[in-house]
Amino acid sequence: MEYGLLGFIVLVFDIFAILKIVESRASTLKKLVWILVILFLPVIGLIVWWLAGPK
Repeated sequence: MEYGLLGFIVLVFDIFAILKIVESRASTLKKLVWILVILFLPVIGLIVWWLAGPK
């Protein structure tokens, strides 16, 4: 049960991050790279995006 809730929370934050990436003024290539990082490494990608991505 705990892992299901934790997975859901990660999914919600990943979707939020992807929406923010799509709305950003970054180049299409940078957007694509960030989205792929978040999709393939959901937790680590989200943390890295939060630290390095949004300015």
